[in-house]
Amino acid sequence: MKHVEKVTENTKVTELVALLEKRRVPIVHENADIKEVVDVMISFEQRRIIYVMDDEKKLAGLISLGILARHVFSQSHEPQIHPRFLINMITAETAKDIMKRKTVVATENELVGMVLKRMIRTNVHEMPVVDDEKRVVADITLIDLLRFLVK
Repeated sequence: MKHVEKVTENTKVTELVALLEKRRVPIVHENADIKEVVDVMISFEQRRIIYVMDDEKKLAGLISLGILARHVFSQSHEPQIHPRFLINMITAETAKDIMKRKTVVATENELVGMVLKRMIRTNVHEMPVVDDEKRVVADITLIDLLRFLVK
């Protein structure tokens, strides 16, 4: 892969990912219990999202810090949860039970500018980068984009 001197909005996501020095990505299996989800969130304390994968290592969904906190501390606050979802929250035991299934993703061959626009439009601060088989290969944060696009 060629060395990228400067990241612009026309840089491919895969080139930006190469500059992120192979940092670890917060991932859990969809069958992980809630304690494991909490442990992963704690071990990535600067992050606010955990990506959930299925048996084929494909992205199945995500768990935000907010979702996890509402589940773990559900007895500590007055829930603003529709009664229809209350039973699911109470009986949730695995990552799959509490994950958000619809996720905004970036692909390796997209341009950074398109990803930035999507992040701003959808108010997403962290986004998984997936390959052609929908496997998480990295993630990008708004901080990454500030770091590389503003310099």
